[in-house]
Amino acid sequence: MTSKLQGNGYQPGFGNHFATEAVAGSLPEGRNSPQRVAHGLYAEQLSGTAFTAPRSENRRSWLYRIRPAAMHGSFAPFAQPHFHNDFQAGPVSPDQLRWNPLPLPTTPTDFVEGLYTMAGNGSAEGQHGVGIHLYAANRSMEGRYFYDADGELLIVPQLGRLSIASEFGVIDIEPQQIAVVPRGVRFSVSLPDGEARGYVCENFGAALKLPDLGPIGSNGLANPRDFETPNAAYEDREGDFELIAKFQGHLWRASIAHSPLDVVAWHGNYAPYRYDLRRFNTIGSISFDHPDPSIFLVLHSPSDTPGTSNLDFVIFPPRWLVAQDTFRPPWFHRNIASEFMGLISGVYDAKAEGFAPGGASLHNSMTGHGPDAATFEKASAADLSKPDVIADTMAFMFETRAVIRPSAQAFDAAHRQRDYQACWAGLQKHFRKPG
Repeated sequence: MTSKLQGNGYQPGFGNHFATEAVAGSLPEGRNSPQRVAHGLYAEQLSGTAFTAPRSENRRSWLYRIRPAAMHGSFAPFAQPHFHNDFQAGPVSPDQLRWNPLPLPTTPTDFVEGLYTMAGNGSAEGQHGVGIHLYAANRSMEGRYFYDADGELLIVPQLGRLSIASEFGVIDIEPQQIAVVPRGVRFSVSLPDGEARGYVCENFGAALKLPDLGPIGSNGLANPRDFETPNAAYEDREGDFELIAKFQGHLWRASIAHSPLDVVAWHGNYAPYRYDLRRFNTIGSISFDHPDPSIFLVLHSPSDTPGTSNLDFVIFPPRWLVAQDTFRPPWFHRNIASEFMGLISGVYDAKAEGFAPGGASLHNSMTGHGPDAATFEKASAADLSKPDVIADTMAFMFETRAVIRPSAQAFDAAHRQRDYQACWAGLQKHFRKPG
């Protein structure tokens, strides 16, 4: 299999159509399902939206494969107790929560075995909300393939590269790149560096898409030309393999006697894709005050409420801060939306310490948060005649319209920082009544 990608301006959610074949002549001309497909292949359609979805939103691809996806054994429950959609039905604490990085495994653990559920909301059954997970792995998936029938997967590496071999081809990603694997697409993950750690957002709602830019105009933020889809590549091998499925919040295992990554050619607009966060064109203020952090939006999953997302994926990349007579770091705030934040590299400019690469924080709806005491004092006394260069950093946020409910294992985890609130304890009272 090759790892070449098509740098062809894939626009998530804008009805693109691509065609690629690993063997010449595999794609039929003028029809999708001819009586006999070239080279003895089978035609199969993979639909990610309703057949009757508007053309601009309809997502589907035709696959020309060695064997149909229906060929595998019966499914039986698969035990992986740390990866689930159990977001607890009881009360949710309004406390600010923060975690140290998920420890790397000490025993052989692949990508599926290393998934660890942190929080979420909604459900796969209701087709809204998200599941938020971490992963920590030290072994490639050998003879094991996985698909998620509950939602698309937004994968954000923090440590180590991933090679994602899918039905559509191979996507290689490293920290500061992301991959999106659509709902139902089968894949396997290899670890070129021997170990890896990162974040996964499982989107139960409408598929991720690029935001409209409004007054920003036609350029800026994540530009369509920087999204890449894989060229067709296939595995033609037989053996004693297993297929792991996530369906309605549970994991299932079936035996399969061949690699399911046997698609020789495909065409359509429902496919995995890659984006390099370092290509994000950051927008900011050059006068005073801050624009809202929606200017850092990379992708979003729309909801049934116009202007309100099921999921926003926001990044905080390297940038210049030049605003005058302005507190330059992120200000103190409370939001109706809920925020789960991670750090890929460097230092986040609103926290002096305690928020490490690979770590995470959760600030739920109307819970106050903002810069810690050290950051506040430093920024309040800064010389604003000079710009601040925020360099060598990459933080991100999964933001949702619904409360993000921490899982029991995340709330009770040894790596949760029980003293997180102490970072604001040093904020001093500066008020002096005039006269």
